[in-house]
Amino acid sequence: MDKILEGLVSSSHPLPLKRVIVRRVVESAETPLSQAQCRAMFVLSTRLVLQGPDPFQRQVGRQVLEAYGRYHRDEFEAFFNRGLVLGLLQRGYGELSSRDPAILDYIQAGLRLIMSCPSVLELFELLQVEALRLVCERPAPPLCARLCQLLGDFPQCLPRGRKLSLAFCQQLVRSIAHFQSQGSREAELRLYVSQVTQVSGLLRSVWKAEPDTLLPSLQELFAVISAADTSFEPSVALASLVQHIPLQMITVLIRSLTTDPNVKDASMTQALCRMIDWLSWPLAQHVETWVIALLKGLAAVQKFTILIDVTLLKIELVFNRLWFPLVRPGALAVLSHMLLSFQHSPEAFHLIVPHVVSLVQSFKRDGLPSSTAFLMQLTELIHCMMYHYSGFPELYEPILEAIKDMPKPSEEKIKLILSQSAWTSQSSSLPSCLSRLSGKSETGKTGLINLGNTCYMNSVIQALFMATDFRRHVLSLNLNGCNSLMRKLQHLFAFLAHTQREAYAPRIFFEASRPPWFTPRSQQDCSEYLRFLLDRLHEEERTLKALSSTKTYEGTTNEESQTQEAVHKAQVFAEAPCVGSEERTLIEKMFGGKLKTTICCLNCKSTSQKEEAFTDLSLAFCPPTSLENVDPKCVERSEVKDDYMVQTNTTATSPAGETPLNNLEANGGHDTVMNEGTIKDFSTEPDSENTTNSELNKVQDNGDMSQRLVGKNTPSVTDLLNYFLAPEILSGDNKYYCEKCASLQNAEKTMQIIEEPEYLILTLLRFSYDPKCHIRRKILDNVSLPLVLELPVKRATCPLAVVSGSWSVGVEISDTGENLAKKLKPSGADEVTCPQLVPYTLSSVVVHSGVSSESGHYYSYARNVTGSGPSGLCHQSTALSLVSPQAKLLTEESPCTVLGNDLDPEMPREWFLFNDSRVTFTSFQSVQKITSRFPKDTAYVLFYKKQNSTSGFSTNSANGLWVNGDPPLQKDLMDAITKDNKLYLQEQELSARTQALQAASASCSFRPNGFDDNDPPGSCGPTGGGGGGGFSTVGRLVF
Repeated sequence: MDKILEGLVSSSHPLPLKRVIVRRVVESAETPLSQAQCRAMFVLSTRLVLQGPDPFQRQVGRQVLEAYGRYHRDEFEAFFNRGLVLGLLQRGYGELSSRDPAILDYIQAGLRLIMSCPSVLELFELLQVEALRLVCERPAPPLCARLCQLLGDFPQCLPRGRKLSLAFCQQLVRSIAHFQSQGSREAELRLYVSQVTQVSGLLRSVWKAEPDTLLPSLQELFAVISAADTSFEPSVALASLVQHIPLQMITVLIRSLTTDPNVKDASMTQALCRMIDWLSWPLAQHVETWVIALLKGLAAVQKFTILIDVTLLKIELVFNRLWFPLVRPGALAVLSHMLLSFQHSPEAFHLIVPHVVSLVQSFKRDGLPSSTAFLMQLTELIHCMMYHYSGFPELYEPILEAIKDMPKPSEEKIKLILSQSAWTSQSSSLPSCLSRLSGKSETGKTGLINLGNTCYMNSVIQALFMATDFRRHVLSLNLNGCNSLMRKLQHLFAFLAHTQREAYAPRIFFEASRPPWFTPRSQQDCSEYLRFLLDRLHEEERTLKALSSTKTYEGTTNEESQTQEAVHKAQVFAEAPCVGSEERTLIEKMFGGKLKTTICCLNCKSTSQKEEAFTDLSLAFCPPTSLENVDPKCVERSEVKDDYMVQTNTTATSPAGETPLNNLEANGGHDTVMNEGTIKDFSTEPDSENTTNSELNKVQDNGDMSQRLVGKNTPSVTDLLNYFLAPEILSGDNKYYCEKCASLQNAEKTMQIIEEPEYLILTLLRFSYDPKCHIRRKILDNVSLPLVLELPVKRATCPLAVVSGSWSVGVEISDTGENLAKKLKPSGADEVTCPQLVPYTLSSVVVHSGVSSESGHYYSYARNVTGSGPSGLCHQSTALSLVSPQAKLLTEESPCTVLGNDLDPEMPREWFLFNDSRVTFTSFQSVQKITSRFPKDTAYVLFYKKQNSTSGFSTNSANGLWVNGDPPLQKDLMDAITKDNKLYLQEQELSARTQALQAASASCSFRPNGFDDNDPPGSCGPTGGGGGGGFSTVGRLVF
């Protein structure tokens, strides 16, 4: 029969005839045959199956083998023995290699026929060994897939025992790593993917049956992808394994991996890069989940060097995957995370910017619902990145044009996305054994490190930074090549706006801006510092402008290059887009106002007038009986409406409204009052810096007495301003010398504001020198702060003949107690016009905590107020205070903790509390209640922003490139910030590795009622936490 069959299949007869005869041969298998005949048929059918030259012969071989093996099982069991199977697996069959998948096809067919025979157990044992040997030889995808199919159908052939089973899984992982597709056509790629899926499916079955093999298999997987051998690149087919790893293990595995000290940075970088390459693998599930989890895990342990390197290496590859619909969802998820978390530099985003427009246009052409959905997600991502890295119009304009029809996320949503995505925001997932090095607080604002009693500077700088229009003007200046103080302020503002640090150390600016008479590392008056700073900036710009005008008239000489450089330095300040006289300096434009002083002789009625410039007004406290003596018709009274202060004008004709804005300084109950800022050296006074308890009681008693005399009504800033503006009668020892009368005469002195500033700075004169007690007293009276203040301005109609040629940063007059009462008498001048009331909105409040100017602590409240349009007038703003982990340790109230008690989570977070390094959300109620809760904490310097201003910095660019409002930074500034951000991430990484068990048990000491002069606050002394210490210090956050 075997001879007939062999001759038939090799004959030239028609194929249908051959099939009929073959069917007859197969049917004859039911007839009894001798052992020799059966063996001959088995040999022939085996040769046809393994060596048949065409599909017909191979099909005939399989049909005959199955038929005769089924009806002659004993004979086939004897034929299909250990020797035959071992020979096939090790030596092949004739010319057929042992690594040909046909060998495994034949063995699988034979196993099916003898499954019920005892000898099959021997074959199972043989195949367990041979299967392990095969995977160790790194079979090609077809052979490995066929082996896995056999092992899947006959799991008895899988290696048994934990050791062999584990070795099989590990070697199979390495075999997959060697897989390579043999073609590039779609059919070939589909076959390759199916083969890989077959292999990974077997591993899933093994892991499920023997869970102990899973973790070692994953360790082997990581060893493969983290290898630094450049001669071997693991196959992306390894991505097929990820979908079989239980997601429940992701937290444990990532934490173990990222905290393993044996895993080197180079290995982790290599592994992460290759995992990102897996995004190219079609049909793989959860790859993006594991990639993002590993990225977050590395951020949690501050391994930022790895994250930076991997992002810059792979961001373009991830973006390119968006072109392929099969892998687009995973690629977009990873791209979003990589870009949104890479917030220290625009470098990563700018790598993909050139490719965005073409991809957007492709999505639009598709018109498919899925493409539109992905385009919306991509558009939101792009808007977030352009918001965070504003100032590159040449790069962003084509993108904005391409996505102009797509929905644009709100600024609040963008800020939320960015705050949640930063690397530093993921540190909360750290194991408890690791120190937490936080980045910016949830406010998105940057604190200033206390360099040793420098809170007076920090509080002022934060108030100036939050003066939005001033900040934008400073940032817009082109100061390249200029080493001026304004350049240093621009540098400081740029870092406050863009650094990743939680707090920035302003050492360079401090050294450049510290008044020469300020003793280093000692507490100073913030108002005095502010005046000095503004004066320096103003004089510096005037000097540079003067230099510029001088150089303009010089002829061209050999020194032409130096002249051009000087002219450039002198003109840089004028390049800011400000509105107003080009001759005015930036400080004048922002903070400068003018007031007119008029003195009228009461004898001859002759008058003299003088105009003076000011940058701040010093408001003295009213004597206890002052408020009762003021004519009701002359006072602009404050009413409380909806819990915030609103000014209501009760008169339109009183001449009191036209009175002066000199910096009056008064302290009820004392004969002599002097401005603290004018007293240069009191350090030689006995006990001047260490107030005794008795002296402290006197100060407290003085404050209590003032409160009792005034009554239950708390004076407001409006009351102090009205007192400041009241006319003054010059009589007695203070008579006025009238040139016309040629003698001392009684006179009336009035002052009018004739030009209001953009930002009105008010200093409450709380520090005074008492010559009787020889101490510096602080007036602790509470003052209510109106959210909206109306400033009376009598604009000049024509220039005066006498104009002060000097720049005055504050107009100061010392009044005796007698004159203070006389000031309140109504003016006799016959004025029929009233000043215009200019509305101002509260922008910042600098608070002093303590009882002496030589000690204590400064901090500030501030909010963003642009003053353009009616939006500058805001209702009382409340916000939700996010309590820090350290705050939970508190047992007593303090300004840093109780301020959030009244906050309503439904209201926007508009107000911020800047306390050196610490920045938190707060509310306007907290600003108002600070003194009632903490008697030593009093408002000292106030910043008000003019509403409906027309000279503010325009933020409406034609293309909407700067949605965050601030102008773009100069390249050198952006480079410096980028470099420092990278350095900061490296510092965090180093600290996390070397200080693993630090700061977990650290505590903060908060003081609810301020502090005494002998012991400055924690953030204000050389021994305090904020004295320039490292970023891992928790103590620097104390109040």
